[in-house]
Amino acid sequence: MFDLISVGDTVIDTFIPLTDAEVISTHNGNELKLALRYGDKIPVGPSVSMVAGNAANNAVGAARLKLKTAIYTNVGNDDDGERIKKKFKSEEIDIRFVIKNEDLPSNHHIVLDFKGERTILIYHQPWKYHFPDLDPAKWVYLTSLSPVFVDSDLVEQLMRYLERTGVKLLYNPGTFQIKLGVKKNPKLLSLTEIFIVNLEEAKIILGHDEGKNISPKKLLKSITDLGPKMAVVTDGGNGSFGFDGEKYYHLGIFPAKLLEMTGSGDAYATGVQAGLFHGKDLPEAMRWGAANGASVVEQIGPQAGLLTYSQMQEKLKDNAKIVAKELKSSYDS
Repeated sequence: MFDLISVGDTVIDTFIPLTDAEVISTHNGNELKLALRYGDKIPVGPSVSMVAGNAANNAVGAARLKLKTAIYTNVGNDDDGERIKKKFKSEEIDIRFVIKNEDLPSNHHIVLDFKGERTILIYHQPWKYHFPDLDPAKWVYLTSLSPVFVDSDLVEQLMRYLERTGVKLLYNPGTFQIKLGVKKNPKLLSLTEIFIVNLEEAKIILGHDEGKNISPKKLLKSITDLGPKMAVVTDGGNGSFGFDGEKYYHLGIFPAKLLEMTGSGDAYATGVQAGLFHGKDLPEAMRWGAANGASVVEQIGPQAGLLTYSQMQEKLKDNAKIVAKELKSSYDS
């Protein structure tokens, strides 16, 4: 039996540090845009390429935190596909559910890094999703998929697997899942143990204007009203907010020397899941998430900073005063 099977797409990310760019604001001030000189040669810093993707980040992070981990993902019939499998093997992730597509290349994204924030140019291959015969597991992590997943019965297969085995699901929807409508599958939400998104994603999912000020309590309650037993909403420098079905919590961020933000959300969700797996309650599991996220932003890419189990214990101990507190009334309105 596996402790975790991660489900989602894997990519090769090429990180390009921008040194000659600017951030501009739109006329209403609600949106920022990255600006480069059009039709010119733009100097950049040294680039680096690595295996990434939400599911891969989760699988690597979970394996380092002592979860026996497998991944269901698709790769292409190319050198990148072999590179991805080699990476998983090196992290002791079981690759029996990695599907090789003979007629497609692997996913490849470009990550533009400017002043610690990232802008990602993405393309997902049109995989023909179909679950292999999955072994039993204690947890499943469902995350980013290509938009063509709606043309498959992948979600139906997953729900049958969850119902048959009683596996706990952490649902961290990706960009295309959110755009296509998370609320369109209430049964999947009812089978979700914990649902984790950032503040902006929560507003989109629930149909709120992105510029509207919605209290964390309201967002969390609205998410669990859709079916999940627990919910967490992350909010950058403001920390994270959680609801365990009874109480609401707020946790500040762990100190970090910010270098690059890619993968911090995946690291946080993976830390929360690992904390729950190791028997912690939600407030303590949120600390695992914050510790993991803080470590990741101190290095380039989404996986270099992912903590091992011993490193996690050390970081939690070093930041023992940073704890999740029951949400104060100032967040109620």
